[in-house]
Amino acid sequence: MKTKTKIILLIFLSCLCSVCIFYRVERVKEVSIKEDLFTEQANKEEKLFKDTSSYTIEHPKVIVNPYGISPLTGVILFETKDLTTPTITVKGKDEHTTFTKTFTPGKKHILPVYGLYPDTNNEIILTVNNKEYLIHMKTEALPKDFILPTDVESSLEDLENELYFVTPSSKGYTAAYDINGDVRWYLTENFIWDIQRLDNGNLMLSTNRLINPPYYTTGLMEMDLLGKVYYEYSLPGGYHHDVFEMDNGNLLVASDHFEKGTVEDTIVEVDRATGDIVKTIDLEDILDPTEGKSLNWTEYDWFHNNSVWYDKNTNSITLSGRHQDAIINLDYTTNELNWIIGNPDGWSKKYQPYFFKPVGDNFEWQWAQHAASILPNGNVMVFDNGNNRSKEEKTSVSVKNNYSRAVIYKLNQNDKTIEQVWEYGKRLGSNFYSPYISESDYLDENHYLIISGGQAKKNGNILNVPASMGHADELNSTIIEIKNEEVIFEMNLPTNNYRTEKLSLYSNSVFKPGKGKRLGSMGKTKEDGKKAYFYLFAKKFSTIKKEKKIEFTEEVDRLSITGTFKKGDQVDIILDNVFDTKAYHMAISKKPYTAMCVDVFNEKEKKNGISVTKYINKEGLHGKYYIYMRINGKLYDTNQYIIF
Repeated sequence: MKTKTKIILLIFLSCLCSVCIFYRVERVKEVSIKEDLFTEQANKEEKLFKDTSSYTIEHPKVIVNPYGISPLTGVILFETKDLTTPTITVKGKDEHTTFTKTFTPGKKHILPVYGLYPDTNNEIILTVNNKEYLIHMKTEALPKDFILPTDVESSLEDLENELYFVTPSSKGYTAAYDINGDVRWYLTENFIWDIQRLDNGNLMLSTNRLINPPYYTTGLMEMDLLGKVYYEYSLPGGYHHDVFEMDNGNLLVASDHFEKGTVEDTIVEVDRATGDIVKTIDLEDILDPTEGKSLNWTEYDWFHNNSVWYDKNTNSITLSGRHQDAIINLDYTTNELNWIIGNPDGWSKKYQPYFFKPVGDNFEWQWAQHAASILPNGNVMVFDNGNNRSKEEKTSVSVKNNYSRAVIYKLNQNDKTIEQVWEYGKRLGSNFYSPYISESDYLDENHYLIISGGQAKKNGNILNVPASMGHADELNSTIIEIKNEEVIFEMNLPTNNYRTEKLSLYSNSVFKPGKGKRLGSMGKTKEDGKKAYFYLFAKKFSTIKKEKKIEFTEEVDRLSITGTFKKGDQVDIILDNVFDTKAYHMAISKKPYTAMCVDVFNEKEKKNGISVTKYINKEGLHGKYYIYMRINGKLYDTNQYIIF
């Protein structure tokens, strides 16, 4: 009898579970899926490049902006019976802005075209077997919010027809301008941080996805000027500020280890072929975070590394710690500290032997610097932002009397002396002052490129903080090229830009159709540690209010949750697949710039809330999970699920 009762009970429970599951499946919806970038680009190629046999040199296929994110580019497709070596000429406004590229011999030709003008029926001369063919490419007008130069001065006899590439730190686009100041390339997707050309001719940029606020991206993208992405590198600590391509092809990356509770104090070496991290440097193992504090120092962002440079001659890396006003150099094999450039005030006796003694009458230390690099002769070049020019409020320099500059130091390792051998920017005064970002580049001997990229004003007054922090109403970036002590190019852009690079339009890059690869991993998302066990169908859940604007999006490697919350709200995301329940805390904070790491809710935001996003990586999750939220102690059923 007992056995029969158990059987009946099991049948009843099974039926009940079936009803509940059916009810659940019918009621909930799968989270909307955002198409993977690589799949999207592969689908475009399938439509555009699949068959070129019907296109000839007389009647080629012409496509503008083939990947949808690089509007001033295009491709020309055709086939020839014999091996031919095509050449294209993109006609500019003059000889200094006309570009020519000869491609490798072939029969099937997919020719990338760069450097088109916006809102123009551009002329391209295609030359094959000494015969010229005229091709037109009509482009769209620039977006209404595109940033154009306010003034450009060029010494044409001293300049080659290269472009000035810039990356925005405020409003604007990743773009390139020619020596006339005309826009010849830009991306519609949002890419920040450095832009540089790799040895293979492709570009290296940040990804267009955040891993953590306010500006840490998921990693890096290798792409060509068409916007074709060949590789995406994902990192557990994401990417910020700078990356260096080493001789072995690996990438030395400024990254983070968020679970430590600090930022911008970790550097990793990424295997270029696999995306694996093969070396990690934690600066807390090398420096005391409480030493040499600048007036920008915070416990959370104590070093604020903003550049990475590897020098093969000394097997060392040079880093720029904005919040200690220090440039440091490490032995790359042992991670041991070699030297420190900066004012030694505020550093204990332990670190004094690593500093240099200034020599020469014109010497000045750098402050809150960016973009430190080692020149071919061993000298050190850096952009000296100049914030406060002191580690103490009482002796700090007022912004109206301050300045930024590019500076080169010569080091004598034998007697530990340092000499200032060149600088530019001081005489320009406060109008050239940039309290954040900016860069100086070595192009050749006595030939430099400088960007003072963070100039900002409020009500006519020059700001001593980043534009977003000071609610600036006037922005500017000044790009200056200097050769043999003469300014040969100067351009002002009414926005703030992180960095600039002078690059040729065409390089040794080879266009290759095919699906790109995603390498590396962002790792497992840290759980809150509080298991959220509850009865899924017996519990009464509240309904999330519309003003919360909760949105869920599935990306190829993670779940994205966005909602509107007020400061102080306690929010958790709960994923449940019956056999496994996981909870993730969603921090409600607003930190637009970690150099001034404070919550800066204004009165309107305190009342109405701000939009906050939480990311949960797919790694370590398997199966179908129903999504719940816990907001200020209340449980909410989102009626959505995701399959990992």
